Amino acid sequence: MSTRIPFLKGHGTENDFVIVPDPENAVELSPAAVAALCDRRAGIGADGVLHVVRSAAHPEARGMAAEAEWFMDYRNADGSVAEMCGNGVRVFARYLQHAGHTTEGDLAIATRGGVKTVHIAKDGDITVGMGRARLPEGDVTVSVGGRSWPARNVNMGNPHAVAFVDDLADAGDLFSPPPFSPASAYPDGVNVEFVVDRGPRHVAVRVHERGSGETRSCGTGACAVAVAAARRDGADPTATGTPATYTVDLPGGTLVITERPDGEIEMTGSAVIVAEGEIDAKWLETAAG
Repeated sequence: MSTRIPFLKGHGTENDFVIVPDPENAVELSPAAVAALCDRRAGIGADGVLHVVRSAAHPEARGMAAEAEWFMDYRNADGSVAEMCGNGVRVFARYLQHAGHTTEGDLAIATRGGVKTVHIAKDGDITVGMGRARLPEGDVTVSVGGRSWPARNVNMGNPHAVAFVDDLADAGDLFSPPPFSPASAYPDGVNVEFVVDRGPRHVAVRVHERGSGETRSCGTGACAVAVAAARRDGADPTATGTPATYTVDLPGGTLVITERPDGEIEMTGSAVIVAEGEIDAKWLETAAG
């Protein structure tokens, strides 16, 4: 490993990431190293790491290389591997544009949740094709401080439990993962969204992201919320034949989610690169233990 590892810092609606460009997959990022980078006191600080690798150079992405040149090897702040991160895909696309690997227009990005289609608009917003939601059967309940709410089980390539509440304060401090039942619904943990209505097809959300705690925004979570809200409101596009668009306010900003009649979901929002620099490889090795 070289003595200096290039990095950038970026965010999508304040869901922030350390970006590690590594086209040939030469940088070893252990869970401990990722956690050290994401530490907001002793590291750079982030909700996760975007490891930028050419698909052909990564064993998990080689099968997608013909469709997408670049693979988003995403890690949660605790170092665990995640299937997908909607805000992360937008920031990943912004990095590719920043680095000259792509321009305005359409591109494909490989993720553990499959190949995602992305459009970089001239006005700066980025739209990501998030695929279709899966709605597993069975009742789910989430709890905070002795109170419980029914939740909608929505899978966006990663698992979500969406609970509609009267007040976002009902979510508590979200330092710890909200308990859920039955345990069998989410054997690997879950992202939990607490939702209040702001107006017609307009909601506000707080989210506890699995492996990261409460974050300022969650792209897949916003999609899961829009899907759950559309079903609750009798606006399921697959049944009505009409697209459903929801404005989703998160602590870090606003995302616009559209579900089409064919079930495909599109997410539109901002993505910003704020800094770039170098990581001291010796520090990282020591911090990772």
